[in-house]
Amino acid sequence: MRASLKYFTALTSCAALALSIAYLARSEAITGPDKFNVKVPGGLGFSDFKGYEGWQALSTSSKEKAVALILANPVMIEAFRSGVPGNGKPFPDGSKMAKIHWNPAKNQFFPDTTVPGTLHDVDFMVKDSKRFADSGGWGYAAFEYDGASDTFSPATEANQPPQAHDAKCGAACHTVAKAKDYVFTDYKKR
Repeated sequence: MRASLKYFTALTSCAALALSIAYLARSEAITGPDKFNVKVPGGLGFSDFKGYEGWQALSTSSKEKAVALILANPVMIEAFRSGVPGNGKPFPDGSKMAKIHWNPAKNQFFPDTTVPGTLHDVDFMVKDSKRFADSGGWGYAAFEYDGASDTFSPATEANQPPQAHDAKCGAACHTVAKAKDYVFTDYKKR
């Protein structure tokens, strides 16, 4: 009986310690800067795109003021490989893209080469034909990055490009690519 009482006491102490650590870790996650808690009006947020950092690279783009990497989730990559949108079919629901913009920087070893510098913003697209029926089936979200506070905030009309106040903000720009199911980016030969 004494041995089982000691075992029960030790087990209870370990459980209490584990609960305390879990509570402290949860408290830190809630109070610390967490990009997965940020949302644009209309509901789309970083949490809708968890894991985007590991998606396959789809393309790159660059302008004088930005260097970008465009990523696609496995659903979208598979659709591209099957011929969408060139085959006339739309991307399936669940297709997602991320576009990470950095301020341009010069490579220290090759000064004529422009490379990603500091993070500027992250933009997202998701295909959900029911939820976003009035914007071609796509929802959009753009988040500006503040390096000083290491936080993200929804982009606004003051940003470039200007962003409206909901998850349909990218629809106006993407109408020029309506024939390609509103997607600018091509899947290039690898």
